[in-house]
Amino acid sequence: MQIVSFNVAGIRAATKKGLLEFMKSTQADFYCFQEVKATEENIPKELTIPNYEMYFLTGEKKGYSGLAIYTKHKPISIITGIGKEEFDKEGRVLTLEYADFYLINSYFPHSTRKLTRLEYKLKFNKAFLEFAKKLETKKPIIIAADFNVAHDKRDLANPKQNEKNAGFTKEERNWFSEFLEKGFVDTFRIFNQENGHYTWWTYRNNARKRNIGWRIDYFVVSKSIADKIKESTILTKVLGSDHCPILLQIDLNPTKKN
Repeated sequence: MQIVSFNVAGIRAATKKGLLEFMKSTQADFYCFQEVKATEENIPKELTIPNYEMYFLTGEKKGYSGLAIYTKHKPISIITGIGKEEFDKEGRVLTLEYADFYLINSYFPHSTRKLTRLEYKLKFNKAFLEFAKKLETKKPIIIAADFNVAHDKRDLANPKQNEKNAGFTKEERNWFSEFLEKGFVDTFRIFNQENGHYTWWTYRNNARKRNIGWRIDYFVVSKSIADKIKESTILTKVLGSDHCPILLQIDLNPTKKN
């Protein structure tokens, strides 16, 4: 099965920039969208796509954050949030349960330019890990997320200049390392150990064309299913957002227990 993860930076804006055409061309089993900035009631009508079930999660603040999952496969159950009101009110975690796995779509907090939300983000990270490990006691998990962190120096174009900036602080990077050490795998690094591969670029200074970017969008899976990963790639040619989509191909059947 194929899963696409994409921070669309506003699903209505992305629709005007070719999102529907991208979905038609890829026909993935799942699309996990972050930062949709819309509710199910006000998404473009053309995004009601035949053969796909749609699941949305929005926060209290309008036009902020929010998640959507499009899937060809009806889930066993749907879990909204992680059970912590201070985080769940921002609409940051949406989980679908299937026979052999949980699929978690998440949009992690940004620690902001002056790091005013760093403490909040680290608290969210800790709570998210607890949530993920609890689910993992039942079955493996697949996480499609904008983690809002570049894990190491390979994951951004200018590491030295960004050591104290949001998304590359020591605290955020250390947490991501600890997260992986708890039994999870950054699937992109199974196939590619090089630098220069990014998923987000600022709109300023022609950064995308110059490939001055950050890799902050990841597919992370339980180590127990890492051997089932067939492909984990970055779709850099797909436009429509300041992020680009990422694609995971994994040998699991969502409708049949192996």
